Amino acid sequence: MMYDRPGALPASRTDFVLESIKEAILYGKLKPGQALVETDLAASLNVSKTPVREALKTLAGSGLVVMSPYKGASVRVVDAEMAASVYDVRMLLEPEALRRAVALGADFTEARSVLDDTSDLARRSLANRRFHRALYAGCGNPLMVEILDGLRDQAALITVAGWGISPTWEAEDAEHRAILVAAEEGHGDVAADLLRRHVQTFADRVVEELPDGVR
Repeated sequence: MMYDRPGALPASRTDFVLESIKEAILYGKLKPGQALVETDLAASLNVSKTPVREALKTLAGSGLVVMSPYKGASVRVVDAEMAASVYDVRMLLEPEALRRAVALGADFTEARSVLDDTSDLARRSLANRRFHRALYAGCGNPLMVEILDGLRDQAALITVAGWGISPTWEAEDAEHRAILVAAEEGHGDVAADLLRRHVQTFADRVVEELPDGVR
């Protein structure tokens, strides 16, 4: 399995199960709306049901899984309401976090290192996730970082859904490079504006194509 940091290993069996299920969702192996049966997942991962149950609770908290008292757990279905809410918060916080990171002289080496990690959809999704975090991580406000980190799983799920509608990663890669160049050159306002437009453009396209909220 792959993790957010190259070479990173899960700290426990529960972490292993959590990352395995998360990646299966984000890479499309577990489809939106698909039931997540504890016994089946436990058997496929060669673990007991206990770490699976704990992992599903955590994933429900991060927005990737929906828990129903009648239907059990299932992969969250990405709809327009969800995407609009997530991207509304991102557009408010992420550009400002990047502007502050540039002002503080943050190191964007990590962002630069992941730009070429796009050999397939799985790695492209992971690289996109890591790139955006590397932009805002040095903003100097731990709470702002925590809030944006809390949106990462849902944002990644929306991104994969968006690429399923229209594979626009080549255009997004060019936008990423322009944002990073501005940040590396110390142009915080320019980088923030480019990032805001990048997020807005993707959100507008995806929200328009997604189904209305699932009740």
